[in-house]
Amino acid sequence: MEDQKSENIPSEDHTNKSKFLFPFIALTSLFFLWGFITVLVDSLIPRIKELFTLNYFQAGLVQFAFFMAYFLLSIPAGFVLSKIGYKKGIILGLLTMAFGCFLFYPAADFRQFSIFLLAYFVLAGGMTILQVAANPFVAALGDKKGASSRLNLAQAFNSLGTAIAPIIGAMFLLSDTVKTEEEIAILSEAEKNTYLIGEATAVQSPFLVITAAIIFLAILFAFVKLPTLIQTVSNKGYRKALENKTLMMGAFGILVYVGAEVAIGSYLVNYFISMEMHTLIQSTSWMSDIASNLLNADLGSMDKKAIVGAFVTFYWSGAMIGRFVGAYLTKIFNPAIVLSCFAGGALGMILISMNTTGLLSMWSILAVGLFNSIMFPTIFTLSIKDVGDLKPQASGILCTMIVGGALIPPMYGYFIDQAGFKMAFLLLLSCYSYILYFGYKVRFEETNNIR
Repeated sequence: MEDQKSENIPSEDHTNKSKFLFPFIALTSLFFLWGFITVLVDSLIPRIKELFTLNYFQAGLVQFAFFMAYFLLSIPAGFVLSKIGYKKGIILGLLTMAFGCFLFYPAADFRQFSIFLLAYFVLAGGMTILQVAANPFVAALGDKKGASSRLNLAQAFNSLGTAIAPIIGAMFLLSDTVKTEEEIAILSEAEKNTYLIGEATAVQSPFLVITAAIIFLAILFAFVKLPTLIQTVSNKGYRKALENKTLMMGAFGILVYVGAEVAIGSYLVNYFISMEMHTLIQSTSWMSDIASNLLNADLGSMDKKAIVGAFVTFYWSGAMIGRFVGAYLTKIFNPAIVLSCFAGGALGMILISMNTTGLLSMWSILAVGLFNSIMFPTIFTLSIKDVGDLKPQASGILCTMIVGGALIPPMYGYFIDQAGFKMAFLLLLSCYSYILYFGYKVRFEETNNIR
């Protein structure tokens, strides 16, 4: 456990707010970090798809490797945290992330898809430890009534990272045209070497910078004083947690939410290109101006992936805006009602995108990000509100279900291969329908005092 004295968490008076302010700010930096890196990873998918001539299902394996770490490591992470405490767990998670980012260097150097997948897995392993530690920690920094609001606020900075990442990805990872294996084969040896060095550098440089930044953050956290929130380690463990009905319903809600959000974000670039949005953007003055300003470049020199990729920032920016708004809404309204309303909004936007084309189809699917915003933190806090000292175990279970990001994107990619983007949206509609049901069910049980 942490070195400082254990302390109970009373109601939020002025003294406690001041006491928890700096830990909250420090933890919020972690939310920003893993949001930024997760979406930067998404930016590599169109490049890797062309680089290794993958179909959509194979490209989805990138997310499979990334999110399988949550499935395999979340419960062990919860066990480790119950033994060593949150602070040491956070440092362990950061160092693991740094090693995963560093692995992108040899992956790009050797041009091996398998090493890329290993790098993704190790990186996600570090994020898993951070997720298991940081989410319940933020929720517990004050009274229970404000838990959803606090976690939505912290997740808003996660969304700030996800909003910035697409621009960085478009500028540094998608801006040049990637050659296929056939095109590389006809190059001279000197041209081939020059091209491969350039390809490696385009991936290596950003991730080396991120590696250094993460190591610096780990050193910083070694000197940060965090309150001890685990007072006792329950002997009942995971078996008792699994008996909590709301927790298990929320766990499935996390699975479908993460899967749907990642599936949309991962394939937006390809979806827009399939509708030839890059041509429409260049021919529409105000859209062209937006893309040029976001990329800070003349569109004539940019690859079509970068042109449409710049607009992905609006998907993640919507999540950021929604979480700031959601931090307020979940404070004044019942979080379960807010969750159901936002799930209904996501369903509406997907239906519009399915049944339209052009700019309306593009902007409606981007608007799903706004409605995604409050889902993870609200589902999380609704699920753990009555688990007591089982928070490490409950957090491990919930974070395990982030594996939805490994399962649903390949399924979505398979349906795209078989029936196209519009019909594949049916999978996402089923995901958001369950989230709407979960919010309604929790509110119904609260109203009728069902436990």
